[in-house]
Amino acid sequence: MNMYIQPEYEVIRNSDKCIACRVCERQCANLVHSFDSETGKMKADDSKCVNCHRCVCLCPTHALKIVKSDDTYKINANWDNQTINEVYKQANTGGVLLSSMGNPKPYPVYWDRMLVNASQVTNPPIDPLREPMETQLYLGKRAAKIERDEQGKLKNTLAPQLKLKVPVLFSAMSYGSISYNAHESLARAAEELGTYYNTGEGGLHKDFYKYGKNTIVQVASGRFGVFKDYLESAAAIEIKMGQGAKPGIGGHLPGAKISADVSETRMIPQGVDAISPAPHHDIYSIEDLRQLVYSLKEATEYKKPVIVKIAAVHNAAAIASGIARSGADIIAIDGYRGGTGAAPTRIRDNVGIPIELALAQIDQRLRDEGIRDEVSILVGGSIRSSADVIKAIALGADACYIGTAALLALGCHLCRSCHEGKCNWGIATQRPDLVKRLNPDIGYKRLVNLVTAWNHEIQEMMGGMGINSIEALRGNRLMLRGIGLTDTELNLLGIKYAGESM
Repeated sequence: MNMYIQPEYEVIRNSDKCIACRVCERQCANLVHSFDSETGKMKADDSKCVNCHRCVCLCPTHALKIVKSDDTYKINANWDNQTINEVYKQANTGGVLLSSMGNPKPYPVYWDRMLVNASQVTNPPIDPLREPMETQLYLGKRAAKIERDEQGKLKNTLAPQLKLKVPVLFSAMSYGSISYNAHESLARAAEELGTYYNTGEGGLHKDFYKYGKNTIVQVASGRFGVFKDYLESAAAIEIKMGQGAKPGIGGHLPGAKISADVSETRMIPQGVDAISPAPHHDIYSIEDLRQLVYSLKEATEYKKPVIVKIAAVHNAAAIASGIARSGADIIAIDGYRGGTGAAPTRIRDNVGIPIELALAQIDQRLRDEGIRDEVSILVGGSIRSSADVIKAIALGADACYIGTAALLALGCHLCRSCHEGKCNWGIATQRPDLVKRLNPDIGYKRLVNLVTAWNHEIQEMMGGMGINSIEALRGNRLMLRGIGLTDTELNLLGIKYAGESM
């Protein structure tokens, strides 16, 4: 029994423009379009459309557009269309709702409620075109003091560091959740930009070991693809304790995306769902975490920094304090708008807190305890622009992870159906016919262009603030002002209201 009204999207075809070339039919992995041989015209099954825009972009006569259906159930502020349809879907299947990408709910975006202060006269701005502007930085423990030997020479007691030419890294996206070509694009872009990409929890494909100097490998609860060569190949190791899109639960990659190559890389059976348990079953305390941190350091002869990644939750500051004391070199924090290949819808849309609030609290807690230099801080979870990067660093981050923005640069249209494995843009799929649609020779250049543009904008904004280095911006909250925020929000962020003097 069909209880649904109209599908969520309608495919509108201009019959005067359509030449029945069947490009839309060939390009749609969701089988929305078909050719009616009797009428000689194209048809569309609206119920299959995910609004990925592939057909719209490639239609040679611009005959197509996709619109949100205006047919609704009886208007009810409490029971909207999506909520009703989700009840029908679960009543039909008895299953957990799955979703992809980040939280789409209209919650506040705190980046947009902060403004950057600017210099004028007494502290003049800097022209980045004519004066030195340093966006290079290092991630890892900072030396507490300078030590010299008996001859007066400096002792090198510095812990392993990651050197970045730009304050942006590509965040964890596993091989399996995204395609081979997407991973290649990220790896090549990281190498050219002088930054890093993160393998996610899916292991490292044998073809990409050559990018090891620009690779961060992840150790998650499932231990997919983790072995000695994997750990030794990378520049750094990240222990994934949590993820912003699904705090408190593990990972899930549907079996349809476990191809032969993914199976080999992850060291798991082909075609079987890959489930990471919610906890690491050897970690139930900070002491247990410390044991894993030092086990990984021992395995790699203390040559690589260890990152611990957590989701942004209400007690993140206390957790970060423990991580700083566990021996980790870097803390990565992932906010509730972070993306994902597959997550329970209810978790994605209702669990976690904004990265802005978590970051400010963590930075302040570590400063108050005198251990801020014991760790560097990476943040992710909907870093959308260079302005977000600037604001994140001023709030206390050392650098930022980007994931969704990187996928957008590769062609993603945020149709949020990654878990189905039918990405029409060749990104979140393992189907060979779809994977080849993403050309890594083009993809990596688009990523390089994006980060290069952001880096120019970061220099311009720093110059406007009268700041000539990323290091001088880190935690400099005097350069931020809030607008449209409550006193509680301003206090949590540690910033003053716009117009308020020093």
